[in-house]
Amino acid sequence: MTKVLDRSPSEAAARGSAPRRAPLRTAPDGTRSDAARRGPFRPQVWLNARQRQAARLAPHYFRLGDLIVVSLASTACAIMSPGALAAAPVASVAPLVLGAVALLGLMRIAGLYSFPADRGPLAHVTAAGMLAATAAAVVWLSGRLFGEQPGMGVAWISVVPATVILLHALWSVMIHRWRASGALTPNVVLVGATRHAEGLIQLALQRRDINVLGVFDDRLARTPDALVGVPVLGRAADLLTHPMVPYVDRVVVAIDPGAQARVRELTAQLAVLPNEVTLLVDPEGTGEQAAALHRLARSALAPLDGPVDHDRRAFEKRLQDLIVGSLALIALAPVMAVTALLIKLDGPGPIFFRQRRHGFNQEEIVVWKFRTMRPEAADANASRQVTADDDRVTRVGRFLRSTSLDELPQLLNVLTGEMSLVGPRPHAIGMKTGRVESARLVADYAHRHRIKPGMTGWAAIKGSRGPMHDAAAVSRRVSLDIEYIERQSVWLDLWIMAVTIPVLLGDRQAVR
Repeated sequence: MTKVLDRSPSEAAARGSAPRRAPLRTAPDGTRSDAARRGPFRPQVWLNARQRQAARLAPHYFRLGDLIVVSLASTACAIMSPGALAAAPVASVAPLVLGAVALLGLMRIAGLYSFPADRGPLAHVTAAGMLAATAAAVVWLSGRLFGEQPGMGVAWISVVPATVILLHALWSVMIHRWRASGALTPNVVLVGATRHAEGLIQLALQRRDINVLGVFDDRLARTPDALVGVPVLGRAADLLTHPMVPYVDRVVVAIDPGAQARVRELTAQLAVLPNEVTLLVDPEGTGEQAAALHRLARSALAPLDGPVDHDRRAFEKRLQDLIVGSLALIALAPVMAVTALLIKLDGPGPIFFRQRRHGFNQEEIVVWKFRTMRPEAADANASRQVTADDDRVTRVGRFLRSTSLDELPQLLNVLTGEMSLVGPRPHAIGMKTGRVESARLVADYAHRHRIKPGMTGWAAIKGSRGPMHDAAAVSRRVSLDIEYIERQSVWLDLWIMAVTIPVLLGDRQAVR
């Protein structure tokens, strides 16, 4: 029997208290055909947290699409109607404006962008049709009141409602297919093979609105290989390095909350993960048990209402990346072409250098750069960080590094959604500081993966860029990255982008 607290695990401890068939891919933990290891919740298509977040932000894109289409259609109706629009009095255009505002406002107020699981495409389209008819009535009535330009209202009533209904039929079908494929079903792992975990799994099997991918428990000698069919994958410490982490939305601690010392120990241990951690406690009845599971499953789609949240910020940041990134790629295309030519003329070897790095939620991504080192000296694992006068760097490469021009191909990573224009710089997987892996030097290192990595960032303009040769440098970089994550906004990102070039060009002491 379980209940999800809306407060953090540390607060709780202190208070005591028919899927679409697709080719089966290899699971992140390497399992393939062993049904016992797969468990009853394994999705048919594996999507990492970044890909799943893109699906969760769909309501924001849908609303933006509605706004653009309704605005353009209303303008077209006004322009193409008989009579000159410029000569028409303002009152005659007012019905179209009122209709557009009423339609967009009613769709938001009625929750047409929430797409609940119990409302199918037909019900959604019916609701959209009723709201469109209401907006059409607003245009007709206000047209009689204001004396519209002849033909404007008729054109609007004929075009705009039908267009919006078709759009929402498309939106609803897309969401329905995503749900069927599991793209919108939250993935969780449980820490603790307890009766709390067992109760959650049993209810989840009935509801099918979350996927419990696995269980981790330190008492492996007394723990079965599976809990209600869900495989036990190792100890709590194993979760820190488990390849399943990028595919997990939430880590649920399911041990007895009365064991306060153990709760504090586990939450401190799991705090280094980029995933959200939640504590489960006993509910007082079956109603609370269902409510607990609902709290875990409710984040399937990003809400449009209420205070600004992480999902809305992620949507705004993605929109910013697409617009600014596309313009930057077009504007810098000649510079990138000249750079590629210089690299080719400087000596043999490929133009680009590709390296596996950590992305959002510790996802492994391939980052693109212009090659700056001799081909035989390329260090894909960053086992040796760059130093001043590094003999591995070519003549052209030294110039590219000093001006950060070698980073320009990462605009492709930005447009594909693997990176952002602004964020913590992506570090190579297994990168070492001295002889020690950098990620092991700072306890909060993984916190920098709670947001997409960026081409530039708060740390970069604050002087922490390039190689890190000691633990103090790693600690400062992580501290600045976490500070940025906590403060992130569109305006901060724009300011960081604006000062990046003068800051980097003026920093002649930094080694890159």
